[in-house]
Amino acid sequence: MIYRCLDAFREIFHDGPYRHRVSTHGDRASMQLFEDLYVVGSSDKFNARVDSAQSVLNTKNQRQGVKARRGDGTFGIASPHVPAIIDDGFQVARGPVAQVELGVEVKILAKAMGKQIERVVTDLSRQADQFKSVSPNCITAGIVAVNQADHAVSWEGDRSYPTDGSAGFRHPIQEWRAVTTRLNQEARPKFDEFLVIPFRATNELPYDFGWVNAALTRDDYGAMLVRLGLLYETRT
Repeated sequence: MIYRCLDAFREIFHDGPYRHRVSTHGDRASMQLFEDLYVVGSSDKFNARVDSAQSVLNTKNQRQGVKARRGDGTFGIASPHVPAIIDDGFQVARGPVAQVELGVEVKILAKAMGKQIERVVTDLSRQADQFKSVSPNCITAGIVAVNQADHAVSWEGDRSYPTDGSAGFRHPIQEWRAVTTRLNQEARPKFDEFLVIPFRATNELPYDFGWVNAALTRDDYGAMLVRLGLLYETRT
């Protein structure tokens, strides 16, 4: 089975160069999780609400009438009297959400991960808290893709900044263990389901992307989908 969420990560880098300041990367991957959850079919309730458009994906990532920090993927009960939009190739309709049922936050750590980890952990924790504050029964899921390449390049406009292994420009392979430890210790407890998935991408031509262990990543992600479906059956 090809999982659309995992494939979205590949496309983000394959379409390169990846630019870490683009805020829609997380949205692009997270919206596909709901499609994967539908196909896996571990929740009859989820699939029935998708089929009837009783529950929809809110690409504005907020609850109707409630000011809240944006999450990458917000799925919940549709606002009444607002027609849902179903895009070609998608099962899950889009529209404003009156109540959040499932919130997803996605992060990508590709380079300078040690410098970013404090902000990333804080963002993840705050988002999980935000989901719960606006909808106490909300199911929360976090996915963080962590680079393990032996070198990497970042881009600001047309300028590139390669790693060289020195203190200020560590290669991803030098940082991923410490970063993963902090994610698991500090961010994971905030979420109902949390997945760290290791990949390799140098972010330079030909913009190759690969999972460190494709089979394990696929199995771990699939298992998370099953658990999310079971949670949806009992909590919503």
